Amino acid sequence: MQLTLWTYEGPPHVGAMRIATAMNELHYVLHAPQGDTYADLLFTMIERLQKRPPVTYTTFQARDLGGDTANLFKNAAKESYERFQPKAMIVGASCTAELIQDDPGGLSKALNLPIPVIPLELPSYQKKENWGASETFYQIVRHLTVQDTKIPAATHISQRQEKLAAGKKPSCNILGPTALGFRHRDDLKEVTKLLTMLGIEINVVAPQSASPADITRIPQADFNVVLYPEIAQTTASWLSRMFGQPYTKVVPIGVNATIDFMKEVATLAGVSEEKVLKEIKSNSSWYARSVDSTYLTGKRVFIFGDASHVIAAARISRDEMGFQVVGMGTYSREFAKDVREAAKLYGIEALITDDYLEVEEKVAELSPELVLGTQMERHIAKRLGVPCAVISAPVHVQDFPARYAPQMGFEGANVIFDTWVHPLMMGLEEHLIMMFREDFEFSSNVPASHLGHVGAAQTASNRAPDSPAYFETEVPMIHQEQHDQQEKHITQETSTAQQIIVDGPASWSADALKELGKIPFFVRGKARRNTEKFAQEHGMQQITLETLYDAKAYYSR
Repeated sequence: MQLTLWTYEGPPHVGAMRIATAMNELHYVLHAPQGDTYADLLFTMIERLQKRPPVTYTTFQARDLGGDTANLFKNAAKESYERFQPKAMIVGASCTAELIQDDPGGLSKALNLPIPVIPLELPSYQKKENWGASETFYQIVRHLTVQDTKIPAATHISQRQEKLAAGKKPSCNILGPTALGFRHRDDLKEVTKLLTMLGIEINVVAPQSASPADITRIPQADFNVVLYPEIAQTTASWLSRMFGQPYTKVVPIGVNATIDFMKEVATLAGVSEEKVLKEIKSNSSWYARSVDSTYLTGKRVFIFGDASHVIAAARISRDEMGFQVVGMGTYSREFAKDVREAAKLYGIEALITDDYLEVEEKVAELSPELVLGTQMERHIAKRLGVPCAVISAPVHVQDFPARYAPQMGFEGANVIFDTWVHPLMMGLEEHLIMMFREDFEFSSNVPASHLGHVGAAQTASNRAPDSPAYFETEVPMIHQEQHDQQEKHITQETSTAQQIIVDGPASWSADALKELGKIPFFVRGKARRNTEKFAQEHGMQQITLETLYDAKAYYSR
């Protein structure tokens, strides 16, 4: 554990909260100090749930540490059962409470509650949120299906095969959707629709909306669909060993991956996917090939987030969008090997880190034209002046939209296309505005041309006294290396021969600086750095228009 301003994942007990909040009739008793109740806000303010998480905190204070904190926990567990009447309970400690070693599992067992009580051992100083969610889900499934584990896996397989032979439809469990997950709500709807189209019944969805009784039915399915490996892969692997249930390996994000997913599911279910695939049309496939999307080809993209979304985004970027993947990485250390293997496909080395400063340094070094990442990368890209789209948790409130916006399936591919292309389109619009900023219509005194004389009258009446024209107040955009650097004000009234001193060893002529302002803002920083480096290497004291062109030719070789 380290002290940091930003973190990609919370402590593991937050992962356990995501599982508890997603499920029904389950309660979480968390041994934690008063300050750790902040986690409630993640669900009520960011995800905007209509109920608070089913969590009871012991909320011990500093003065309690000299007394019996164990008794505080026992009272909290007992009162929680009496008040909420859950069908099962999970118990554990937060990172702070872990230090006092009160053993919530042993204490709750001594209470002899008439429901399953599942102890969680979540090492807060070695593991993080996604691991905590995965471990919690695994422990819940393992404890609630314990009776079925007494039957050999071969027997489970033969029983399911007999039912299929008798005419029963193939069925599956959908594993992985949780509370506070990036688009989990809509991904679940989209994948459920695809499975239904293939004639596959859904046995249990877990943990999202599942009750403890639903968990006990998981062994009845023919196979498992793993939507989010970070959450469900450990559980699916255990179910495969104990009950002979195979599970999917393809995450259906992107058109190509969704097709592969449907083929994989059809094979596991013993059905054909060809008819369904022929009936489905994807707008994103055609849009990516359309004329107004050709300028996207070859765009340099940097990708960072959880492993599943990063691997999927890289494949979409290259194979469906025509981007060039220049960098990728993840904060999911448990899946670092998978991301490293994926990075080899693009001839790059994966960045494995949970330090946002390392990520920012890498983005600045690579100077991509688009960043695909988390909420952290959104801020990083904003500071560096690079377009960005969010593809992975952690996210903020705007990434829990009211509309239907999946990432998975064919509709998810359409959403992804719109989401990724939008910042590039906006970048193009801003670039055009900057290119034509000196046009006479870019003035607050000039009305919109389609309004005619009426627009002119309105503009005159609404105009503030002595308001300057647009191009008189705007200055060429200069790339900022750091957020706290102040831009130098540059006017358009200087002569061509006048020199304007900027940071660095060489000065810029007004004409060269004006031409620099015409370069799209998302690559302007790189162009400026290359030109200044070129001038320094060639001993130039002044950067002229000719120097700018020479530097461009030099670095284009």
